[in-house]
Amino acid sequence: QVQLVESGGGLVQAGGSLRLSCTASGRPIKNYANGWFRQAPGKEREFVAAITRSGDYTFYADSVKGRFTISKDNAKNTFYLQMNGLRPEDTAIYYCVGNDVPITTDLWDYWGQGTQVAVSP
Repeated sequence: QVQLVESGGGLVQAGGSLRLSCTASGRPIKNYANGWFRQAPGKEREFVAAITRSGDYTFYADSVKGRFTISKDNAKNTFYLQMNGLRPEDTAIYYCVGNDVPITTDLWDYWGQGTQVAVSP
């Protein structure tokens, strides 16, 4: 059984940076795609970023393109979301996810518990 555990969330001022980590157990992350979703208060969950199992290809929502970077370290069985230039509208609970293939809908097989990111003006 795959388990995903996020860390790295917190409170940051606008323009600041955070790096989220997602450590997996139960299945090597090199064998499946990895990604991040987020859900802001009162809004639907939305796709943020994804990376293929090989790490050769990445995908981003338009709202974060150029500011966020997804990456993976197979040796540590951990993947990351580096978030730069944070804005108040990035405030949300961030979930790491896993699936055989990267998709932009929320039909991923594996989900973490979520970590809160809050960006103050």
